[in-house]
Amino acid sequence: MSLGGVVLLSSIAYLGVLFAIAYYGDKRADAGRSIIANPTIYALSMAVYATSWTFYGSVGRAAASGVGFLPIYLGPTLVAALWWMLLRKMIHISKAQRITSIADFIAARYGKSSLLGGLVTVIAVIGVIPYIALQLKAVSNSFILVLQYPEVVMPAKGRAVALIEDTALYVALLLGAFTIVFGTRHLDATERHEGMVAAIAVESIVKLLAFLAVGAFVTFGLYGGFADVFAQAERLPNIERLLTIGGPAGTYGSWASLIFLSMMSVLFLPRQFQVSVVENVNEQHVAKAIWLFPAYLLAINVFVLPIAFAGLLQFPAGQVDTDTFVLTLPMVHHQEALVLLVFIGGLSAATGMVIVETIALSTMVCNDLVMPVLLRWKALSLSTRRDLPQWLLRIRRGAIVLLMMGGYAYYRVAGEAYALVAIGLVSFAAVAQFAPAMLGGMYWRHGTRAGALAGLSLGFGMWAYTLLLPSFAKSGWLPIEFVQQGPFGIAALKPLALFGLRGLDEISHSMFWSMLVNVGAYAAVSLLGRQGIREHAQALLFVDAFRVASRSSSLWRGSASVDEVMALVGRFLGPRRAREAFAAHAARRGLVAVEGLKSDAELMHFAENLLAGAIGASSARVMIASVVKEEPLDMDEVLSILDEASQLIAYSHKLEQKSLELETATVELRAANERLKELDRLKDDFISTVTHELRTPLTSIRAFSEILNDHPDLEPARRAEFILIIVRESERLTRMINQVLDLSKIESGSAEWHATELDLRDVIRDAVSTTSQLVREHGLTLALALPDAAPPVRADRDRLMQVMLNLISNAVKFCSRGSGHIAITLQVLPQALQVDVRDNGIGIARVDHEIIFEKFRQVGDVLTEKPQGTGLGLPISRRIVQHFGGKLWVTSAPGRGATFSFTVPLPAAAGVTRSVEPIGETRS
Repeated sequence: MSLGGVVLLSSIAYLGVLFAIAYYGDKRADAGRSIIANPTIYALSMAVYATSWTFYGSVGRAAASGVGFLPIYLGPTLVAALWWMLLRKMIHISKAQRITSIADFIAARYGKSSLLGGLVTVIAVIGVIPYIALQLKAVSNSFILVLQYPEVVMPAKGRAVALIEDTALYVALLLGAFTIVFGTRHLDATERHEGMVAAIAVESIVKLLAFLAVGAFVTFGLYGGFADVFAQAERLPNIERLLTIGGPAGTYGSWASLIFLSMMSVLFLPRQFQVSVVENVNEQHVAKAIWLFPAYLLAINVFVLPIAFAGLLQFPAGQVDTDTFVLTLPMVHHQEALVLLVFIGGLSAATGMVIVETIALSTMVCNDLVMPVLLRWKALSLSTRRDLPQWLLRIRRGAIVLLMMGGYAYYRVAGEAYALVAIGLVSFAAVAQFAPAMLGGMYWRHGTRAGALAGLSLGFGMWAYTLLLPSFAKSGWLPIEFVQQGPFGIAALKPLALFGLRGLDEISHSMFWSMLVNVGAYAAVSLLGRQGIREHAQALLFVDAFRVASRSSSLWRGSASVDEVMALVGRFLGPRRAREAFAAHAARRGLVAVEGLKSDAELMHFAENLLAGAIGASSARVMIASVVKEEPLDMDEVLSILDEASQLIAYSHKLEQKSLELETATVELRAANERLKELDRLKDDFISTVTHELRTPLTSIRAFSEILNDHPDLEPARRAEFILIIVRESERLTRMINQVLDLSKIESGSAEWHATELDLRDVIRDAVSTTSQLVREHGLTLALALPDAAPPVRADRDRLMQVMLNLISNAVKFCSRGSGHIAITLQVLPQALQVDVRDNGIGIARVDHEIIFEKFRQVGDVLTEKPQGTGLGLPISRRIVQHFGGKLWVTSAPGRGATFSFTVPLPAAAGVTRSVEPIGETRS
């Protein structure tokens, strides 16, 4: 049998072994005995980063640029040092939020936006297709080479090959079929593929051993070691430039851009996110990956330069494609076994990438593109379909086929225009567009959904214009004038020299423009826009991931039938598998059977987690909500309250800033009016009081929320007591906020008024009745003196009721308990009705506020005349009375009580000029 036949059979056998490993890993996972709960396997699975690009392309790049191949591996090595802070945070967030893909991650951060998740999926698919094409090109070319053994004959370039004769097509179909069998045998309830991770770890070992074998053969078999290889390489032209930055190795700018690209790609390529975040079973495994993954990259690259230099020495220039040196060097020396091992190693590098990448992308396509559309259009008939598991599997399998065909189409259209490494860099530049939205989302709480959409859209558009379209032009699918002259002959729009920027290589040029518009749009739109409530809550959960719990199941409130929930899960996973999962959940809770389960928060959390693996976290939440009669009170809502409360603190800081401005004004006016000193003291008391009143409920909410978060096993009675306190303090905040908003609306003229003719005596009686319990609790007496008849007035009943309640409450507050007395009288004047609320409390000291009122209006304060301890009631009451043409004032002296009076004009006098006289006194 020819070597080609042996290679073909060996490849099929090797893929069968991988499938067996994956099958065994899944079975062990189903039995609860995971074989990947090991930090070494985790680190090896991350080596899926080393694809055909590494196995073949690194040598090709080293042959052309010497040490210029290093930036692609320096980037991951550098960023690995930050993984304990960066990658571990991504894992922590993903576990807490039940995130299953990079699209789900970004969408969840910005308010669980399905639109944003769909955009990320589109960018990932289009951006990664060239990378899939790279793998097809590498496997196809290497197989064609092996078929010619023992001759070394390069595959023809630039010649159109019929589809029926194209090896790449069969490679695409074979890898697609293998991926379908390998990764979509069933809907995974946790969206983890433990068998796949185990197989990828084995592949990482195989490709490393294969590359080390060919490296050792070249370095110690063909030459006498590293020193001999480099000594022989001195005969090569430009060898010094190959080993220094600034020549073929690339400029410092090129190195910087490539290092940045590789740093972002090792984090944000869909396959890297899949194995390093989604498939992670223990955050602590990151600690070992920090050094083991860079060590792997060092090992697989240690022989790159010796192989590249050996190829340049062995083959005349241009005779052999430099990307194939790893395979052609053993071939030309008739090392059949090594040729077979090298081909299997290259196949491992390609299949590992294709399997994980297409599984990750197919999940994104299904969960973030197809499912949201179908749920919105109600095209699934979710309540009746029984074949949903197979239906969803068909969507994922169809996505895998389309991805493979897309990679093959790019290979046919533009695959010959770039070397292996260049094709990979096109994809690296695409996924780097996720960096601002991802990193900003984890460390900048002010990033908004609109900002992320703008940044991703513009950055991706710039990438397509400066990299993707030129690749089509170089392949003849677009006019070459598009690159050389710019569209419509506009030189400033040349995609490779945009706006006259020259001196950069294609990748650096594209990265500069795409990241400039991406970061710029993300920051600018976020700063100019506002976050919604859900965005606020999600930002807090992501930015403060290690300090804030994402959800407290004990705070869930709602009702749902266990049978309905299990039936819903069964429609997606199958009834038998759903019942098995619920039975296992019941056993973990110490129950004998499923029937013993109660519809509580833990069950809803478990069911949602099951569904998330099948249809994505956002769609799972929608489906669970469809069978739950009431939304749970979860930590998202509590944290939303805290977030709104923090805005109140910020508002109090603004008030304090305004107080500083008022102090400056007071100093300027002190010489003219000594009375402003007393007013300045009253202003400080007012600011201090309001700030204290705001912070008191905020402190309570924070304290009890932290207790609930830190003590999940708190006894139910105690937990209920703390929740009640949080709710009560939240209501208190709400009242204060409503008062501020009410006063603001009145000041701005946007308040709603419903004036009718009414009897003011009825308003007074209702107010007295409403506050009677308060008066009795303080041991006070209240006397009411109303005339037998009073002409009607035209006013808003609810607003006047608010004035009366404020004045009565104010009087109660400053009367002595057990000996206080309040008297309310109504007088009929010639043009108005006058109400007096008199108390025998501590009284007030007279201060003329006319000057300070004007100064407060200049600096923008609105709470000017607030007497100590009265809340915002008096300012609101004053504005209400003024609105109806009346006035409000106070007469009093210290120790002799106070009388608050206001007038409401009679209809015949309503047209008189309205007074703006302020309350003239404040309490001592």
